[in-house]
Amino acid sequence: MKKILSSVLVAGMLISVGVTTASAIGGASGAKTDWQTQGKLGAVKLNPYGLTPLTAIIMNNGYVLSDVSVKVLPKENGQTISYQVDNQVLKTYGGIPIFGLYPAYKNQVEVTYTKSAVGFQDEKITETYQITTGPVGLTPSGLMTQTGMPFETVKVEKADKEFSDRLYLINNAPGKMPGRSSQAVWNNPMGGALEWNDSSSVFIVDTKGEVRWYFDSDKMLDPGNIYRTGIQMGFRQDIDGALAWGFGQRYVKYDLMGREIFNRQLPLGYNDFSHSLNNAQNGNYLLRVGSSNTKRPDGKNVRTVRDTIVEVDKNGNVVDDWRLYEILDPYRKDVILSLDQGAVCLNIDASMAGQTLSNEDLAKMDADNNFGDIAGTGIGRNWAHVNSVDYDPNDDSIVISSRHQSAMIKIGRDKQVKWIVGAHKGWGEKFKDKLLQPVDNKGNKIVCEDEYSKCPGYENEKGGFDWTWTQHTAFIIDSKTNKDILYLAAFDNGDGRGLEQPALSSMKYSRAVVYKIDQKNMTIEQVWEYGKDRGADWFSAVTSLTEYHDDKDSLVVYSATAGMQFDLSKGVPVGDPAPELMEFKWGETTPSVQIKFTGTGIGYQAMPISLEKAFGKTK
Repeated sequence: MKKILSSVLVAGMLISVGVTTASAIGGASGAKTDWQTQGKLGAVKLNPYGLTPLTAIIMNNGYVLSDVSVKVLPKENGQTISYQVDNQVLKTYGGIPIFGLYPAYKNQVEVTYTKSAVGFQDEKITETYQITTGPVGLTPSGLMTQTGMPFETVKVEKADKEFSDRLYLINNAPGKMPGRSSQAVWNNPMGGALEWNDSSSVFIVDTKGEVRWYFDSDKMLDPGNIYRTGIQMGFRQDIDGALAWGFGQRYVKYDLMGREIFNRQLPLGYNDFSHSLNNAQNGNYLLRVGSSNTKRPDGKNVRTVRDTIVEVDKNGNVVDDWRLYEILDPYRKDVILSLDQGAVCLNIDASMAGQTLSNEDLAKMDADNNFGDIAGTGIGRNWAHVNSVDYDPNDDSIVISSRHQSAMIKIGRDKQVKWIVGAHKGWGEKFKDKLLQPVDNKGNKIVCEDEYSKCPGYENEKGGFDWTWTQHTAFIIDSKTNKDILYLAAFDNGDGRGLEQPALSSMKYSRAVVYKIDQKNMTIEQVWEYGKDRGADWFSAVTSLTEYHDDKDSLVVYSATAGMQFDLSKGVPVGDPAPELMEFKWGETTPSVQIKFTGTGIGYQAMPISLEKAFGKTK
């Protein structure tokens, strides 16, 4: 009786999952293939690699597919996402890649394709698939009111028709990782910047303010392992459409579908990636890191902080490095002494707002052998704080942005400085002939005061010229640059403007700015700026971006911590970050796109994403 009963139960179980007893024992019909299909193709595989929940693949069902186009149909008054898929891409995914699904929604996706197979006539088909998604599943920081979504609100103020197809990747840092330790011992040798271990949010919004993609970093990071955790920063879309970025002790590359291309630990001679990865035109990657072990002139061994650029090839081999503490002057202190200690990049401390360091403070650091992620001078401290690196193939050089020198600097492969954009004050004799001379649009020399630290225009009056102060993203405008003339875009954060702190925090302002540099005559002209008129409300003490994009001849600007101010009398914040994303036609000062966010935490960077690079020719 027991044997009969167990046989009946097994048979019932097999039938319940769609498997017959004949197929289970290898009958003539073979094992049954059982999955839910729609249309004339195979199953829909949502989130195919486990990292990008708003993507899917419509499997090819054994057919060879070609001439594929995809259209993700919009919500009412929403933005259509449409693109064509290259035949090689179809082979990579075994079907049709679907990008840009709405979260928590029954998406309608129209696909057109030609299917072929041996023994079958080619057939061109257009059909619609329904793909249901879950809500955005980002882990909230615990410090913000956000729950699940990467922001509380998003408001699209403007999106001109020419830009209505834009998709913007947003990279923010919402706060400390919830319920996870950020403690680690990193003292052999002493110093370094390992404590940067906050949460990250990486998502793509359309011009209607809807989330259309996000990266589920919880599935990739391991906060308990110092070699697999850190703030995700430096996102760049490569020529093949995939995204490369870094975090902590790693740099990685994944495509928009979440497929891993590489995930590598930094070469052992370098550590503490943050801020910037550059996918150079020579096919290599430039990573902003620190040195794992450097001997100071006094014999001490330290990990250095945000002052080293390493170049690696496609296989991860080190090609070259720029040890900036050997190339520049790590003891130039003019900018360090003028920094607002309440906001030193992502190290926000409202109780220190408006305070600055003194010569005595710097001397005490030396006396106490204090090293690590602290603003100060000397190897092993945050004297440079390089937050971007870009490559110029015209002369095989790099351009860096050094926040704590308020300078943008070009350095050759020979490790020699070619020019310096920034106040002339405090640079040693060996750099005097590298300091650029400001000129107006007629080539006339502009005279500045206090060793060229205070130029006409630095005190918020219209026009004039000014340097950048604690700037971010010194990006070359490649299509407008040649071996003689270089165009450079930057976000001028504006802290310590004129090498001093103003009497009131409300006097601070930020700018997006473009310069024209005559590299032969060593002059610099300011050709465009935005933000001065916006005043303190648009001031971003830290982070942010200005970057040119060829496809629409435009400048993208992200004032990533706008709205974050402090009450100097009480040392407390009086406003949360409210990042603002804008895009301008070249030469215009009225934005064509304007999108405002709240509840994001600290914003970092933003940029348009190209589906043409990722999948093929866009429609």
